[in-house]
Amino acid sequence: MTDANTGSLAFEGVRVLDLGQVYQAPYATFLMAQAGAEVIKVEPLDGEPVRKRFNVSLGAGIPLALLNSGKKAITLNLKSEEGKAILLDLVKHVDVVVENYRPGVMDRLGIGHDVLRAQNPRLIVGSASGYGQSGPDRDQPAMDITIQAASGLMSATGFPDGPPVKSGPAVADFLSGTHLFGAIATALYRREKTGEGASIDIAMLETVIPALASNLGAYFGDNPPAVDRTGNHHGGYAVAPYNVYALKDGYLAIICINEGHWQRLCNAMGRPDLIDHEDFRSMARRARNMAKTDAVVEDWTAQLTQEEALALGQEFGFPCSPVKTIDDMLHDPHLWERGMFHKQDHPIIGDITVLASPLRFDGAPGRDPGFFPDLGGNNDEVLGEWLNLSEADIQKLRDEGVI
Repeated sequence: MTDANTGSLAFEGVRVLDLGQVYQAPYATFLMAQAGAEVIKVEPLDGEPVRKRFNVSLGAGIPLALLNSGKKAITLNLKSEEGKAILLDLVKHVDVVVENYRPGVMDRLGIGHDVLRAQNPRLIVGSASGYGQSGPDRDQPAMDITIQAASGLMSATGFPDGPPVKSGPAVADFLSGTHLFGAIATALYRREKTGEGASIDIAMLETVIPALASNLGAYFGDNPPAVDRTGNHHGGYAVAPYNVYALKDGYLAIICINEGHWQRLCNAMGRPDLIDHEDFRSMARRARNMAKTDAVVEDWTAQLTQEEALALGQEFGFPCSPVKTIDDMLHDPHLWERGMFHKQDHPIIGDITVLASPLRFDGAPGRDPGFFPDLGGNNDEVLGEWLNLSEADIQKLRDEGVI
């Protein structure tokens, strides 16, 4: 994220205290760090939950590296009076505090929004939780899978004759983390104009509901479906072809959202006669004859390999992609060329592939995010430089279990 005139990163000079844990808030602050912010990750003395997964296996802990690269890290015992006092001193030196504890936890610790902003009136406090800071469900514990269940997302995932299924990836965590990043960026922009800080309230539940736009269209349509789940079909049964079709060596996803796409697909199939066929000559007819449409397409795909099908999609210009494995995706030359992936030889966990920010500006590729920080690895630097604590002072905090 660079400024078109100076080439500088947009958030250079912005300081962030990141009290986030697991995926949601750490992803928001990862995006900020990639945009140039100085992000200080604040963890309890034994580390945040994902750091502890290294005790289970190397792979279980890798998300810590993916979401916290390029940050600094300190430890603070926020249940101690000294630890809270240090946090309040640090707040005077930052622009943003980010947290995703359950609502009420920060207040019970004595470091709620009002307390933090009293220390620094220009402060932006970004909070993300399952159900938000208000409403009858605010105190309900929430994680990605429970929000998928509560939002209708899980009801809309799977096949009509099967049970509800969670989405494979942690979509609720990352959709809410992205919204949290957007809200912080918006608040920083407003502060430039007004000088005012802000209290941000992001609810995971609310951030995933817009993704159900097609399903909501079906719900409010003339004939609401009896079952929300549509398998690999369009969520509103309004687009065809829209499915995953068998190949000789895998599967191919195809969608034709306009007549041009359909005509190009027909020509790729060697079936221009289907363009004006009574059953297929408009989107409405193809949607009403969805089973026939799918059968015609799969008769064709079943004769092709992934490589052949993708080549035809590119040649004729209709949207399609082979269904790739995670291994396929990690070796995709397109993503490597754009700088989404970077190899690291980490001194503790060895060779890993880390992620860049997906945000691209002025043609610049994604940049290497750097290593993720050791637990408390920047205690001396941050407490010494920001708060002018001496080596003896810092050692005393260690001895007393504050850091």
